[in-house]
Amino acid sequence: MHELALTQAIVEAVLQRAEEAGGRRVARVVVEIGRLTAVLPAAVHFCFELCAEDTLLAGAALVIEQPPGTARCRSCGAQVAIEDLLSLCSCGSSDLAWLSGHELQIREMEMI
Repeated sequence: MHELALTQAIVEAVLQRAEEAGGRRVARVVVEIGRLTAVLPAAVHFCFELCAEDTLLAGAALVIEQPPGTARCRSCGAQVAIEDLLSLCSCGSSDLAWLSGHELQIREMEMI
């Protein structure tokens, strides 16, 4: 389950910032996980509670934003919504340049 390792990395990064801020408690963490990343948000939520236990993040709210997948067709230039890695442009081309949906980053955190 790669979500556990991913969530551990998120918690470690946020803890480092919280400690740099004088050991302030974290109230909320916003993470952006694109829909094309193959990461399950429900699993990240579950792992977050476990990883945050007994830390400055204990009890913090985790907000997960999921940008949709979009791409530009290299054949016709159209911008298309994509649901998975095998999506095609309406022109039939599979030569797509991803624009969004592959994000995986900490967007913000709120400390108290």
